Amino acid sequence: MRPSILAIVGPTAVGKSAVAERLALALGGEVVSADSMQVYRGMDVGTAKTPPRDRLVPHHCLDLVDPGEPYSAALYQRDARTAIADIAGRGLLPVVAGGTGLYVRAALDEMSFPAGAINGALRRDLERRLEEAGPEAMHAELATTDPASASLIHPHNVKRVLRALEMASQGTSYASQAAGFARRRLHYPDTVFVGLTMERAALYERIDARVDAMIGAGLIDEVRALLARGLRETLTAAQAIGYKELVAVIDGDDTLEAAVLAVKQASRRYAKRQLSWFRADPRVTWLDVTGLSADETTAAALELVESAAHQGPDEEGSAM
Repeated sequence: MRPSILAIVGPTAVGKSAVAERLALALGGEVVSADSMQVYRGMDVGTAKTPPRDRLVPHHCLDLVDPGEPYSAALYQRDARTAIADIAGRGLLPVVAGGTGLYVRAALDEMSFPAGAINGALRRDLERRLEEAGPEAMHAELATTDPASASLIHPHNVKRVLRALEMASQGTSYASQAAGFARRRLHYPDTVFVGLTMERAALYERIDARVDAMIGAGLIDEVRALLARGLRETLTAAQAIGYKELVAVIDGDDTLEAAVLAVKQASRRYAKRQLSWFRADPRVTWLDVTGLSADETTAAALELVESAAHQGPDEEGSAM
């Protein structure tokens, strides 16, 4: 017995993509990426996209837009659900895999987003003002316009600050939307969530090794190419860990050694935030993969999936 949807979640570098592919192969499915940076074309090395030649099964929700093109969780919800319907319609299992918690929930939970998603002209104006005035000034503007939302958003989370300002200009509130997100109700009744985790020291070693591998695989050249396409003015894409740090190297404002260290530290902090997000979701069944190979992890995950599918959904529609 298999679920209608399988979700593989967890922190960066824990091995989600490799395991999701193997599970999809074993269960007759295809992968739907839930990574907010892998939607961008040309951002391949720094977002750890599996190269097309190495993919074991088809992948969806990759390379959807160019860096600089507005994209949001609302648009991702549309694209992910389209992919899920296509996969399921062919009798296959959609395997949603990624570490962007909001994207996972947008795809799999009953979540409503404001109409009018993103206003390109308004977004460009906000980005221009951010560059001129800085993040603190934009957060102060939000505090005046929508104090409830400002209280929920750190001033340095510029992507979310700008989104909240954009929503306020459209007559909606980030705070009100966030309150609605607190309710966890599945869009697909018998979804199974598997979370991958490992001991902190082992995860940090994998993060460091991944960053070193990205540098060796040509991340600096990728950043140069993206700069040539206008990445410097692209707020959303430039927030990806690994890109903004290397822009400073290319500009001569930092050394490669210091930038690599900064990327590793930022990646560790990101992993901690991801774990906090997913651990708050009681529907996730956790699997400690410390010391396990991808094949061993897949075998253990298969047992969890089969067990959860046999138990069926609880009263809120989640498989436990």
